[in-house]
Amino acid sequence: QVQLVESGGGLVQPGGSLRLSCTASTSILSINTMNWYRQVPGKERELVATITSGGGANYPDSMKGRFTISRDNAKNTVYLEMSSLKPEDTAVYYCNAVKWIGLRRTNYWGQGTQVTVSS
Repeated sequence: QVQLVESGGGLVQPGGSLRLSCTASTSILSINTMNWYRQVPGKERELVATITSGGGANYPDSMKGRFTISRDNAKNTVYLEMSSLKPEDTAVYYCNAVKWIGLRRTNYWGQGTQVTVSS
């Protein structure tokens, strides 16, 4: 089992920045990929950023430029730096961990942290 705890959400003005953290209960080196998703009520959860155990980061085209994912293996923590925030970035942000053991894939989710972009 992997438990994920997100933190860092809150209220920020348009154009502002915020850093989210996701701390895992186990070594993140044992996790194949860690991801940040976000969800707005009534909409599907959408991928924001991915980082592999080797440190490679990937972003959907719609997320490139304002979001940066990083990791601190010693702290078992993954971060999401968000800049130039817009009201449409308002959502609950979820941390996700994907572990593969053989052909078995297991997903783990955090409880989510609310980000509100508003003046």
